Amino acid sequence: MLIVPLVGEKTMSEHEQYAEDLALYALDALTGEDRAKLAQHLAGCSSCRLELEQLRGDTALLALTAVGPRPPQRVRQRLLEAIAREPRGHAVAQDRSVRGWWEWLGWAAAAAVLILAFSLWRDNLVLKDTLASATSREAESVRQMEELRKIAAPIIDPEAQRVTLVSAKAPPQPQGKAYYLKNQNSLVFLANNMPPLPPQKAYELWLIPTRGNPIPAGVFKPDSRGNASVVNPPLPAGTEAKAFAITVENQSGSLAPTSPILMTGAGE
Repeated sequence: MLIVPLVGEKTMSEHEQYAEDLALYALDALTGEDRAKLAQHLAGCSSCRLELEQLRGDTALLALTAVGPRPPQRVRQRLLEAIAREPRGHAVAQDRSVRGWWEWLGWAAAAAVLILAFSLWRDNLVLKDTLASATSREAESVRQMEELRKIAAPIIDPEAQRVTLVSAKAPPQPQGKAYYLKNQNSLVFLANNMPPLPPQKAYELWLIPTRGNPIPAGVFKPDSRGNASVVNPPLPAGTEAKAFAITVENQSGSLAPTSPILMTGAGE
C-alpha cells in the first residue's frame, strides 16, 4: 500500500508549530536555532506574519497601560495563552526571557510616568514665571498711571491755584507757571525763556506761605531753549500758598533764599 501524506495536513502542522513560537518572537525572547527557523518561515508565510504583527500590537498596548487607556483583556490573555503553548524543554530559558521582558516593561512604564511628571513640573514653573511677569508688568503700569494722574491733577483740577511768574526787568521776560493743589500736596511748575546760569548755580523755586518763611519747592536748571520744570517736590501737607518765587542758589539748593528774588507771582 502506498501512503502519500496530504500536503495540506503537513503545511497546517508546520504552521501550528511555528505559531507557538510567535509570542516569544514578538517579545524578542526567542533565540538560537528556533529563532532562525521561525524567521525563515516568516519570509514565506503571510499568515504567520499577520499573527506576529497582531502580537506586537498587543504588546505595545500593554506597554501603554501605565500612562494611557486600559487595553482590552484579550490582549494579555492572548499573549499568555501563546506563551503557555511553548514546549516545556524551553521553559526555564523562556520563563527568564519573558520575566525579564515584563520587568523591562515595568521599568519603561515607570520611566514614562517620571517623564510625564517632570514635564508637568517644568510646565508649572513656566506658568508661574509667566504669571509673575504679567503681574509685575501690571503693577508697573498701575504705578506709572498713578504718577501721570498725580502730575496732571494740579493742571486740570479747577480748584488748583494757577500762578504766573514774570521777570521784574524789561522784556523779553522769562515766564513761569505754577499749578498747586494743596489738598493733594501736588505742585507742577513749568518755565520758559529762562536765562542761562553761571557754573555751579541753579534756580530754586519757593512757596511763600500765608504765614511763616519761604519753603523750598525744588531746584532746576533750564535746557538750551530756556525751558525747565519742577514736578511734585516734597512740601508740607496742606500748606496754604500766598505766592511763589524764584531765586538763584547753589546747584545743591538752599533752605532759605540767599539772593534777590528774580521772579514772583501770587495766586490767580
